[in-house]
Amino acid sequence: MRNAFGRRFDVPDTYLNTASIGIPPDDAADAVADAVRAWRTGAGRPADFDAPVATARAAWARLVGVPVGRVAIGATVSGLLSTVAAALPPRSRVLVAAGEFTSVTWPFAARGHELTEVPLDGIGARAAEFDAVAVSVVQSADGRIVDLDALRAARASGTRVVLDTTQATGWLDADLGWADAVACGAYKWLLSPRGAAWLAVHPGWDPPAEQAGWFAGEQVWDSVYGLPLRLAAGARSLDTSPAWLSHVGAAVALPWLAGLDRAAVHAHCTGLADALRAGLGMEPAGSAIVAVRTPDAQRRLDAAGVVGAARAGAARLAFHLYNTRADVDAALEALT
Repeated sequence: MRNAFGRRFDVPDTYLNTASIGIPPDDAADAVADAVRAWRTGAGRPADFDAPVATARAAWARLVGVPVGRVAIGATVSGLLSTVAAALPPRSRVLVAAGEFTSVTWPFAARGHELTEVPLDGIGARAAEFDAVAVSVVQSADGRIVDLDALRAARASGTRVVLDTTQATGWLDADLGWADAVACGAYKWLLSPRGAAWLAVHPGWDPPAEQAGWFAGEQVWDSVYGLPLRLAAGARSLDTSPAWLSHVGAAVALPWLAGLDRAAVHAHCTGLADALRAGLGMEPAGSAIVAVRTPDAQRRLDAAGVVGAARAGAARLAFHLYNTRADVDAALEALT
Protein backbone atom coordinates (compact mmCIF):
# COMPACT_ATOMS: atom_id res chain seq x y z
CA MET A 1 0.00 0.00 0.00
CA ARG A 2 1.33 3.45 -0.93
CA ASN A 3 0.19 7.00 -0.28
CA ALA A 4 0.74 9.58 -3.00
CA PHE A 5 -0.67 13.05 -3.62
CA GLY A 6 -3.39 12.54 -1.02
CA ARG A 7 -4.60 9.12 -2.20
CA ARG A 8 -3.89 5.49 -1.28
CA PHE A 9 -2.90 2.91 -3.87
CA ASP A 10 -2.77 -0.86 -3.54
CA VAL A 11 0.20 -0.90 -5.90
CA PRO A 12 3.12 -3.31 -5.49
CA ASP A 13 6.70 -2.14 -5.19
CA THR A 14 8.54 -1.77 -8.50
CA TYR A 15 5.38 -1.47 -10.56
CA LEU A 16 6.58 0.61 -13.51
CA ASN A 17 3.93 -0.33 -16.04
CA THR A 18 1.43 2.54 -16.00
CA ALA A 19 1.99 2.94 -19.75
CA SER A 20 0.16 -0.41 -20.04
CA ILE A 21 -2.30 -0.32 -17.12
CA GLY A 22 -2.65 2.41 -14.52
CA ILE A 23 -3.37 1.43 -10.91
CA PRO A 24 -6.49 3.14 -9.53
CA PRO A 25 -6.58 5.07 -6.27
CA ASP A 26 -8.39 3.07 -3.62
CA ASP A 27 -11.49 5.25 -3.66
CA ALA A 28 -11.90 4.78 -7.43
CA ALA A 29 -11.55 1.01 -7.11
CA ASP A 30 -13.98 1.01 -4.20
CA ALA A 31 -16.54 2.97 -6.22
CA VAL A 32 -16.36 0.40 -9.02
CA ALA A 33 -16.67 -2.45 -6.53
CA ASP A 34 -19.75 -0.81 -5.04
CA ALA A 35 -21.27 -0.45 -8.51
CA VAL A 36 -20.55 -4.09 -9.28
CA ARG A 37 -22.22 -5.06 -6.00
CA ALA A 38 -25.29 -3.02 -6.91
CA TRP A 39 -25.34 -4.67 -10.34
CA ARG A 40 -25.10 -8.22 -8.98
CA THR A 41 -27.83 -7.60 -6.40
CA GLY A 42 -30.25 -5.83 -8.73
CA ALA A 43 -29.90 -2.50 -6.93
CA GLY A 44 -28.44 -0.60 -9.87
CA ARG A 45 -30.53 1.60 -12.17
CA PRO A 46 -29.48 2.97 -15.58
CA ALA A 47 -29.97 6.59 -14.59
CA ASP A 48 -27.60 6.09 -11.65
CA PHE A 49 -24.73 6.34 -14.09
CA ASP A 50 -25.64 9.71 -15.60
CA ALA A 51 -23.84 11.64 -12.86
CA PRO A 52 -20.55 9.67 -13.11
CA VAL A 53 -20.52 10.12 -16.89
CA ALA A 54 -21.01 13.87 -16.51
CA THR A 55 -18.45 14.17 -13.73
CA ALA A 56 -15.75 12.30 -15.63
CA ARG A 57 -16.47 14.26 -18.82
CA ALA A 58 -16.08 17.59 -17.01
CA ALA A 59 -12.87 16.53 -15.26
CA TRP A 60 -11.30 15.31 -18.49
CA ALA A 61 -12.17 18.63 -20.14
CA ARG A 62 -10.26 20.40 -17.37
CA LEU A 63 -7.26 18.12 -17.78
CA VAL A 64 -6.86 18.90 -21.49
CA GLY A 65 -7.94 22.53 -21.30
CA VAL A 66 -11.23 22.60 -23.21
CA PRO A 67 -14.82 23.59 -22.37
CA VAL A 68 -16.91 20.59 -21.40
CA GLY A 69 -19.36 21.32 -24.23
CA ARG A 70 -16.67 20.32 -26.70
CA VAL A 71 -16.23 16.82 -25.25
CA ALA A 72 -17.77 13.58 -26.52
CA ILE A 73 -17.55 10.22 -24.77
CA GLY A 74 -16.65 6.88 -26.27
CA ALA A 75 -15.12 3.56 -25.35
CA THR A 76 -11.84 3.54 -27.31
CA VAL A 77 -9.49 5.97 -29.00
CA SER A 78 -9.75 4.11 -32.30
CA GLY A 79 -13.53 4.39 -32.25
CA LEU A 80 -13.42 8.11 -31.57
CA LEU A 81 -10.75 8.72 -34.20
CA SER A 82 -12.82 6.79 -36.74
CA THR A 83 -15.37 9.57 -36.36
CA VAL A 84 -12.64 12.15 -36.90
CA ALA A 85 -11.34 10.31 -39.96
CA ALA A 86 -14.87 10.38 -41.41
CA ALA A 87 -14.90 14.17 -41.05
CA LEU A 88 -11.95 14.68 -43.40
CA PRO A 89 -12.55 15.06 -47.15
CA PRO A 90 -12.06 11.84 -49.14
CA ARG A 91 -8.46 10.90 -49.86
CA SER A 92 -7.06 13.53 -47.51
CA ARG A 93 -3.29 13.60 -47.12
CA VAL A 94 -2.54 12.68 -43.50
CA LEU A 95 0.90 12.87 -41.90
CA VAL A 96 1.69 10.31 -39.18
CA ALA A 97 4.73 9.27 -37.17
CA ALA A 98 6.66 6.18 -38.18
CA GLY A 99 5.92 3.39 -35.72
CA GLU A 100 2.85 5.17 -34.35
CA PHE A 101 0.32 3.27 -32.24
CA THR A 102 -2.17 1.77 -34.68
CA SER A 103 -5.24 3.09 -32.87
CA VAL A 104 -4.10 6.48 -34.17
CA THR A 105 -3.22 5.56 -37.74
CA TRP A 106 -5.52 2.72 -38.72
CA PRO A 107 -8.81 4.66 -38.52
CA PHE A 108 -7.46 7.04 -41.18
CA ALA A 109 -5.98 4.26 -43.29
CA ALA A 110 -9.21 2.25 -43.15
CA ARG A 111 -11.12 5.31 -44.34
CA GLY A 112 -8.98 5.45 -47.49
CA HIS A 113 -6.96 8.54 -46.66
CA GLU A 114 -3.41 8.86 -48.02
CA LEU A 115 -1.03 8.39 -45.09
CA THR A 116 2.63 9.41 -45.08
CA GLU A 117 4.95 8.20 -42.33
CA VAL A 118 7.93 10.26 -41.21
CA PRO A 119 10.15 10.08 -38.11
CA LEU A 120 8.56 11.74 -35.09
CA ASP A 121 11.13 14.55 -35.02
CA GLY A 122 10.16 15.44 -38.60
CA ILE A 123 6.42 15.78 -37.93
CA GLY A 124 6.54 19.46 -37.05
CA ALA A 125 8.63 20.46 -40.06
CA ARG A 126 6.43 18.59 -42.53
CA ALA A 127 2.98 19.18 -41.02
CA ALA A 128 2.07 22.24 -43.08
CA GLU A 129 2.41 20.20 -46.29
CA PHE A 130 -0.56 18.00 -45.38
CA ASP A 131 -4.31 18.23 -44.93
CA ALA A 132 -4.07 16.73 -41.47
CA VAL A 133 -1.65 15.33 -38.91
CA ALA A 134 -2.63 12.45 -36.61
CA VAL A 135 -0.11 11.74 -33.87
CA SER A 136 0.27 10.73 -30.24
CA VAL A 137 1.46 13.55 -28.03
CA VAL A 138 3.65 10.98 -26.27
CA GLN A 139 4.73 7.91 -28.16
CA SER A 140 3.56 4.65 -26.63
CA ALA A 141 6.68 2.69 -27.53
CA ASP A 142 9.33 4.93 -26.01
CA GLY A 143 7.85 8.09 -24.48
CA ARG A 144 9.12 10.59 -27.04
CA ILE A 145 7.09 13.82 -27.14
CA VAL A 146 5.93 15.43 -30.37
CA ASP A 147 6.75 19.10 -31.05
CA LEU A 148 3.46 20.67 -30.03
CA ASP A 149 4.57 24.21 -30.82
CA ALA A 150 5.34 23.22 -34.41
CA LEU A 151 1.97 21.51 -34.75
CA ARG A 152 0.18 24.55 -33.43
CA ALA A 153 1.97 26.68 -36.03
CA ALA A 154 1.00 24.22 -38.77
CA ARG A 155 -2.62 24.39 -37.70
CA ALA A 156 -2.52 28.16 -38.17
CA SER A 157 -1.63 27.50 -41.82
CA GLY A 158 -4.67 25.26 -42.34
CA THR A 159 -3.52 21.75 -41.36
CA ARG A 160 -5.96 19.83 -39.17
CA VAL A 161 -4.18 18.59 -36.01
CA VAL A 162 -5.49 15.39 -34.40
CA LEU A 163 -3.85 14.31 -31.14
CA ASP A 164 -3.99 11.15 -29.04
CA THR A 165 -3.11 11.95 -25.42
CA THR A 166 -3.56 8.49 -23.90
CA GLN A 167 0.13 8.35 -22.89
CA ALA A 168 0.21 12.01 -21.85
CA THR A 169 -2.90 13.22 -20.03
CA GLY A 170 -2.40 12.53 -16.35
CA TRP A 171 1.27 13.54 -16.18
CA LEU A 172 2.12 15.96 -19.02
CA ASP A 173 1.47 19.61 -18.16
CA ALA A 174 -0.06 20.84 -21.43
CA ASP A 175 -3.27 22.58 -22.49
CA LEU A 176 -4.38 21.29 -25.88
CA GLY A 177 -7.56 23.23 -26.55
CA TRP A 178 -6.03 24.67 -29.73
CA ALA A 179 -5.98 21.28 -31.53
CA ASP A 180 -8.76 20.26 -33.94
CA ALA A 181 -9.35 16.97 -32.14
CA VAL A 182 -7.94 15.40 -28.97
CA ALA A 183 -8.70 11.79 -28.04
CA CYS A 184 -7.72 9.92 -24.89
CA GLY A 185 -8.28 6.57 -23.21
CA ALA A 186 -8.86 6.25 -19.46
CA TYR A 187 -6.98 3.15 -18.43
CA LYS A 188 -3.36 4.26 -18.35
CA TRP A 189 -2.27 7.58 -16.82
CA LEU A 190 -5.84 8.48 -15.85
CA LEU A 191 -5.95 5.47 -13.51
CA SER A 192 -9.45 4.42 -14.51
CA PRO A 193 -11.04 1.25 -15.89
CA ARG A 194 -10.67 0.42 -19.56
CA GLY A 195 -13.82 1.23 -21.49
CA ALA A 196 -14.00 5.01 -21.11
CA ALA A 197 -12.51 7.45 -23.61
CA TRP A 198 -13.08 11.09 -24.56
CA LEU A 199 -12.83 13.26 -27.65
CA ALA A 200 -12.52 17.06 -27.70
CA VAL A 201 -13.49 18.75 -30.97
CA HIS A 202 -12.53 22.30 -31.85
CA PRO A 203 -15.34 24.80 -32.52
CA GLY A 204 -16.11 25.17 -36.19
CA TRP A 205 -15.42 21.53 -36.99
CA ASP A 206 -18.42 19.23 -36.88
CA PRO A 207 -17.57 15.57 -37.45
CA PRO A 208 -20.57 13.50 -38.57
CA ALA A 209 -22.44 11.57 -35.91
CA GLU A 210 -21.73 8.26 -37.63
CA GLN A 211 -22.35 6.22 -34.48
CA ALA A 212 -25.46 8.13 -33.42
CA GLY A 213 -27.50 6.34 -30.79
CA TRP A 214 -29.77 7.10 -27.88
CA PHE A 215 -27.03 8.55 -25.67
CA ALA A 216 -26.29 11.21 -28.30
CA GLY A 217 -29.81 12.60 -27.96
CA GLU A 218 -30.51 16.06 -26.64
CA GLN A 219 -32.60 14.57 -23.84
CA VAL A 220 -31.01 11.18 -23.28
CA TRP A 221 -33.91 9.39 -21.63
CA ASP A 222 -36.36 10.81 -24.18
CA SER A 223 -34.21 9.56 -27.06
CA VAL A 224 -34.55 5.86 -26.51
CA TYR A 225 -37.31 5.15 -29.04
CA GLY A 226 -38.55 6.42 -32.36
CA LEU A 227 -37.90 9.08 -34.95
CA PRO A 228 -37.22 11.84 -35.80
CA LEU A 229 -33.49 12.15 -35.20
CA ARG A 230 -32.99 14.53 -32.27
CA LEU A 231 -29.29 14.77 -31.57
CA ALA A 232 -27.74 16.93 -28.88
CA ALA A 233 -26.02 20.12 -29.90
CA GLY A 234 -22.24 20.24 -30.06
CA ALA A 235 -19.85 17.41 -29.33
CA ARG A 236 -22.44 15.44 -27.35
CA SER A 237 -23.98 14.44 -30.69
CA LEU A 238 -20.90 12.21 -31.07
CA ASP A 239 -21.47 10.37 -27.77
CA THR A 240 -21.77 6.60 -27.77
CA SER A 241 -23.41 4.62 -24.99
CA PRO A 242 -21.16 4.68 -21.92
CA ALA A 243 -19.54 1.63 -20.40
CA TRP A 244 -21.13 2.39 -17.07
CA LEU A 245 -18.69 0.80 -14.65
CA SER A 246 -15.72 2.41 -16.39
CA HIS A 247 -17.20 5.87 -15.89
CA VAL A 248 -17.89 5.13 -12.22
CA GLY A 249 -14.16 4.72 -11.66
CA ALA A 250 -13.26 7.65 -13.89
CA ALA A 251 -15.68 9.91 -12.00
CA VAL A 252 -13.54 9.43 -8.90
CA ALA A 253 -10.04 9.37 -10.37
CA LEU A 254 -10.30 12.20 -12.90
CA PRO A 255 -11.59 15.00 -10.63
CA TRP A 256 -8.77 14.22 -8.21
CA LEU A 257 -6.19 14.32 -11.01
CA ALA A 258 -7.66 17.52 -12.42
CA GLY A 259 -7.38 19.17 -9.01
CA LEU A 260 -3.67 18.47 -8.53
CA ASP A 261 -0.85 20.93 -9.15
CA ARG A 262 -0.04 19.97 -12.74
CA ALA A 263 3.51 21.29 -12.58
CA ALA A 264 4.17 19.23 -9.45
CA VAL A 265 2.76 16.10 -11.07
CA HIS A 266 4.86 16.67 -14.18
CA ALA A 267 8.00 17.26 -12.14
CA HIS A 268 7.45 14.14 -10.01
CA CYS A 269 6.92 11.77 -12.93
CA THR A 270 9.62 13.13 -15.23
CA GLY A 271 12.05 13.56 -12.35
CA LEU A 272 11.93 9.86 -11.55
CA ALA A 273 12.18 8.89 -15.21
CA ASP A 274 15.15 11.18 -15.80
CA ALA A 275 16.82 9.82 -12.65
CA LEU A 276 16.65 6.37 -14.22
CA ARG A 277 18.05 7.75 -17.45
CA ALA A 278 20.93 9.40 -15.59
CA GLY A 279 21.74 6.15 -13.81
CA LEU A 280 21.88 4.38 -17.17
CA GLY A 281 24.03 7.07 -18.79
CA MET A 282 21.17 8.40 -20.91
CA GLU A 283 20.34 12.05 -21.55
CA PRO A 284 17.29 13.53 -19.77
CA ALA A 285 14.16 13.54 -21.93
CA GLY A 286 11.46 15.19 -19.84
CA SER A 287 9.13 12.23 -20.36
CA ALA A 288 7.58 9.89 -17.80
CA ILE A 289 8.33 6.89 -20.04
CA VAL A 290 11.79 5.37 -20.50
CA ALA A 291 12.74 2.87 -23.22
CA VAL A 292 15.78 0.82 -22.19
CA ARG A 293 17.59 -0.85 -25.07
CA THR A 294 20.51 -2.46 -23.24
CA PRO A 295 21.01 -6.20 -23.90
CA ASP A 296 18.72 -8.46 -21.90
CA ALA A 297 17.03 -5.48 -20.24
CA GLN A 298 13.58 -7.03 -20.10
CA ARG A 299 14.90 -10.37 -18.87
CA ARG A 300 16.85 -8.65 -16.08
CA LEU A 301 13.86 -6.60 -15.01
CA ASP A 302 11.60 -9.66 -15.01
CA ALA A 303 14.08 -11.60 -12.89
CA ALA A 304 14.22 -8.76 -10.36
CA GLY A 305 10.43 -8.44 -10.17
CA VAL A 306 10.37 -5.00 -11.77
CA VAL A 307 7.13 -4.75 -13.75
CA GLY A 308 7.44 -3.08 -17.14
CA ALA A 309 6.63 -4.04 -20.70
CA ALA A 310 8.54 -5.13 -23.79
CA ARG A 311 7.72 -2.71 -26.59
CA ALA A 312 9.35 -2.17 -30.00
CA GLY A 313 12.56 -3.99 -29.05
CA ALA A 314 13.03 -2.17 -25.73
CA ALA A 315 12.07 -2.55 -22.09
CA ARG A 316 9.54 0.19 -21.38
CA LEU A 317 9.27 1.62 -17.87
CA ALA A 318 6.79 4.27 -16.79
CA PHE A 319 6.72 6.47 -13.68
CA HIS A 320 3.49 7.85 -12.24
CA LEU A 321 2.31 9.47 -9.03
CA TYR A 322 2.59 6.32 -6.90
CA ASN A 323 6.19 5.63 -7.90
CA THR A 324 9.19 6.62 -5.78
CA ARG A 325 12.96 6.85 -5.89
CA ALA A 326 13.03 3.31 -4.48
CA ASP A 327 11.50 2.10 -7.75
CA VAL A 328 14.23 3.89 -9.70
CA ASP A 329 16.90 2.27 -7.54
CA ALA A 330 15.39 -1.20 -7.97
CA ALA A 331 15.33 -0.79 -11.76
CA LEU A 332 18.92 0.45 -11.79
CA GLU A 333 20.05 -2.47 -9.63
CA ALA A 334 18.43 -4.87 -12.09
CA LEU A 335 19.88 -3.19 -15.16
CA THR A 336 23.43 -2.35 -14.07
